Amino acid sequence: MKTFRSLAISAVLAASNLAIAQTTWPDRPVRMIVPYSPGGTTDYTARQIAQKLTEQTGKSFYVENKVGASGTIGSDLVAKAAPDGGTFLVNDTTYAMLPHLFKKLPWDHASGLVPVTNMVDTPLVVVVGANSPYKTMEELAAAARKDSNKLTFGSGGVGSSTHLGGELLKQNGKLALTHVPYKGAGEAMLGVVSGQVDVLVTAAPTAIPQVRGGKARALLVTSPQRLPALPDVPTSTQVGMKDFTATNWFGLAAPKGTPQPILDKMQAEVKKALSSPDLVKRLADQGATPGGMSVVEFQAFVRSQTDDWGKVVKSAGVQPE
Repeated sequence: MKTFRSLAISAVLAASNLAIAQTTWPDRPVRMIVPYSPGGTTDYTARQIAQKLTEQTGKSFYVENKVGASGTIGSDLVAKAAPDGGTFLVNDTTYAMLPHLFKKLPWDHASGLVPVTNMVDTPLVVVVGANSPYKTMEELAAAARKDSNKLTFGSGGVGSSTHLGGELLKQNGKLALTHVPYKGAGEAMLGVVSGQVDVLVTAAPTAIPQVRGGKARALLVTSPQRLPALPDVPTSTQVGMKDFTATNWFGLAAPKGTPQPILDKMQAEVKKALSSPDLVKRLADQGATPGGMSVVEFQAFVRSQTDDWGKVVKSAGVQPE
């Protein structure tokens, strides 16, 4: 009887703590860890959402950049943070690639962090320099198939999302392209703009300013329909590459053990923020689509993405470090 009473009291206390978490969170400032440098698409997205969350809740949501090792340093910091709703990770597509790029991660990729929701999804864009002789994807593909040693594609580094995006282009188009890694996505974009490399596969928000500025030419987008931000650029399906449909996504994750009510409330607040007309317009101008998946949906999505990118890594022959 005494044991039963103790279990009952524990259950009541646990339920009470969950209810309190749901009704009072956030009760203090919340930090959002971006595992990349300031100024990139992940950082920009995080700051846009943080501002909206601050306005909605009356509590401070602020961004910290913890850079290094393909995002693993910042991810590990969040995985080891207190699971109390005070710290979240802003992750992206690269997160799904990490277990295939490293022999061992400092946290358990499968369970050490809990996916909360996606914030933004963006298609990939295949770009060449403005002075490139290739005006269409068909022309580029024909040149790549004619001479296996002729064309190169740039990336932000071995194992980066731009690298694997390029490998996915090669696989789907059956193209011969030689990989040229740079020290970051910014340098890779400069490489294609200057003509040092022939082509780059990057996220729409990175490509669109260069295309609008006349420094680069977009050959295709991987979205199902044409982007309003790039209305003249065909989709991968329209150029005969229907399986080249990858996206670059940006989401949130929390330390393992964070109470479910906090996860659910964070998801609801992010979804509310993403319905704001001014934010929707800014995202559309960048070729991005608002997210807001439920916790369960996003967890399943991240698992699926981890499996899918694992196949790309294996097919590309990228060896884990």
